Amino acid sequence: MGTAATSNPVVQVEKLWSIFGQGDKAFAVHQDLDLTVQQGEMLSIVGGSGTGKTVLLRQILGLLTPGRGSVTTLGRPAQELCREGAAARVGMLFQHGALYSAFNVLDNIAFALREQGGLPDDVVREAAMIKLQMVGLKPEHASRNPSDLSGGMIKRVALARALIMDPPLLLLDEPTAGLDPTSSDEFCDLLRELHAELGLTVIMVTHDLDTLFALSTRVAVLAEKRVLVSGTAQEVAQFEHPFTTTFFQGERGRRAMAPAPQGGH
Repeated sequence: MGTAATSNPVVQVEKLWSIFGQGDKAFAVHQDLDLTVQQGEMLSIVGGSGTGKTVLLRQILGLLTPGRGSVTTLGRPAQELCREGAAARVGMLFQHGALYSAFNVLDNIAFALREQGGLPDDVVREAAMIKLQMVGLKPEHASRNPSDLSGGMIKRVALARALIMDPPLLLLDEPTAGLDPTSSDEFCDLLRELHAELGLTVIMVTHDLDTLFALSTRVAVLAEKRVLVSGTAQEVAQFEHPFTTTFFQGERGRRAMAPAPQGGH
């Protein structure tokens, strides 16, 4: 199963061990984990609690050091991202938005671009306004504070901030968590549009089956400290393992996999 390999994957994880603690108290969350992500994919990472889904995102971002093995992001060791400013190459949408409460919407979006320095403030503001409208918000939202925003708007502002440097790779940690069904559907539609429009490669951690089936070109299942299986959502749903059986074959999974009702007669 999965996508055929090409010569220049966006992310290449080889024999990764993610180790925490030291000495007798050391433990591995991942052991010999392999994962390849090709340009243009929308890969969903799923797995039970404690399988290291967010840890894997942090390895791809270069925020953690592999205990063993290697992580290559956009052709270079992932840890080099931190030295050059990760925002220029990888956008990150955190689970709860993680907006700066002391900044208004516009300043949150502009933060990474402003930190880079060298650009006039009016250029930074214009770039932030473009991203604001790209994610479906209005100019009048620019002056609002995060505390004045709905959950769906916070996600959109966080997405605009993640995209301010036009990165080719976008990482999403539970992008629809906490949203009502309508807001979740609207956010999925936005992600799908931006993925196509900007030519993004997207890696997301999600436990939401509707989001997974709506967006994923491929799904990777974390279990037993590695990627147990990857393929289309329909393919991995048929893979026999306690996690996949529980996750995909329960009531929510069957509902998410059901064909959409046909309009008209």
